[in-house]
Amino acid sequence: MENPTIAREPASRITTADPPDVGLLRYTVADSLAKHVPFVVTFATPAFCQSRTCGPTVDVVDAVRRRFESRGVRFIHIEIYEDNTPGNGVNRWVREWRLPSEPWVFVVGRDGVVRDRFEGAVSVAELSASVRRHLL
Repeated sequence: MENPTIAREPASRITTADPPDVGLLRYTVADSLAKHVPFVVTFATPAFCQSRTCGPTVDVVDAVRRRFESRGVRFIHIEIYEDNTPGNGVNRWVREWRLPSEPWVFVVGRDGVVRDRFEGAVSVAELSASVRRHLL
């Protein structure tokens, strides 16, 4: 899954977070899987979230990133809508993962297996505990 990254596009085009969450826009799911690097991926749209929990969820993932990325865990944010425009419908990554709602956070081991998942809001403590238990 070659999700957009800041290596190829400006952050303002691939995230609706304000300010842009550049720390979560560095890696693709495909590269992480190919290199057997554990990762956390969130599917969320801070600017257009239906549940109003997307912005806070992206903030939680970014806070956990700052705690664990130095230990070899990658953190990835993928927006929900095609070209970040709700009228365009959900993007191909949301369809590929068959996500019925948003936000979602997945904790994926170096073997590519989803070890934990959170639908809706998640706390820093909950996500940190999951990263410790499944990825370190």
